[in-house]
Amino acid sequence: MSTNITNSKNKNRQHPDEVWIGLISISDRASSGVYQDEGIPALENWFSKTLLSPWHMESRLIPDEKELISKTIIELIDLVGCDLVLTTGGTGPSRRDVTPEATLAVSTREMPGFGEQMRQISLKFVPTAILSRQVAALREIDDHAALIINLPGQPKAVQETLEGLKDSDGKSIMPGIFAAVPYCIDLIGGPYIETNEAVLKAFRPKSAIRAKS
Repeated sequence: MSTNITNSKNKNRQHPDEVWIGLISISDRASSGVYQDEGIPALENWFSKTLLSPWHMESRLIPDEKELISKTIIELIDLVGCDLVLTTGGTGPSRRDVTPEATLAVSTREMPGFGEQMRQISLKFVPTAILSRQVAALREIDDHAALIINLPGQPKAVQETLEGLKDSDGKSIMPGIFAAVPYCIDLIGGPYIETNEAVLKAFRPKSAIRAKS
């Protein structure tokens, strides 16, 4: 499968395969300084051990405001040129939890499998995982496309959903959602992402695997 969308939006890439990642931590209290945000540092640490490809990160800490969340997603994709945008927080059933609605409001196509898998992973730990409303979707503009994924708010849950579950020997027993992200980015015209297989092995069909130079 191929696409005619090319990632030409970001002119500041240091390498053609440098992936630009946008992180949005959504919390009224953290954004107002009541407590320190943990979501962005946890994601930065996870990507630093997981990605072998060159990468650049842009982060934002904002309150639970639907219009602001949507505006921030648009900024990171349309103006900054991010290939992947991850949000943390604001996906529960309370009235202040509006991240899924804000995401879908600026998306062109939903990718429901990501949310389904995140809930399946979390259900291994807590029955309240069914209350989570995380979504994933694409935002496609004229010369660029990006994948947006709503992650849980807790750092431990973020790692579990991205990385999946492993047994005591380190063997995967349930794949995490990030295993499918690199190929998804391929299909929408983004950079070729390689991962540290000791942490997580990205899956691609044989025909999509780039030969080692």
